[in-house]
Amino acid sequence: MVKVAGVNDDLLFVYGTLRPGFPHPMARRLTAEATHVGAASAAGRLYRIADYPGFVPGAQGWVRGDLFRLARPDVTLAWLDDYEECAAHFPPPHEYRRERVRIEGAHGAAEVWTYVYALPVRNLVPIDGGDFLACARKDGG
Repeated sequence: MVKVAGVNDDLLFVYGTLRPGFPHPMARRLTAEATHVGAASAAGRLYRIADYPGFVPGAQGWVRGDLFRLARPDVTLAWLDDYEECAAHFPPPHEYRRERVRIEGAHGAAEVWTYVYALPVRNLVPIDGGDFLACARKDGG
């Protein structure tokens, strides 16, 4: 059994273009560099930004995603911060910020890293059901 309870510096929750099964080079890179632990969910809402989603934690619903154990958290999180354009060398405002969220999965609950959408969502459309992959498949993407 994989230990995930508590606060984990080496676990990452992904909910969009980084999920296994999404045809993006960064999803393939993450899958190659980390171990897929399994499906997980986090309280909040997903919004369609463009051809990718933004996650806002909260009590509005559940967001479906995947949990990864990072073999080299410092290295992987550095290139992910670049991918999400929230590293210190990107000028603000940042579209995303990396923070800890509580997830629920087959292995229990844990506090893990994820990327949270950091801009206003008032004009964005929520993704029904909180599952970006299901939405992308339905839209043909």
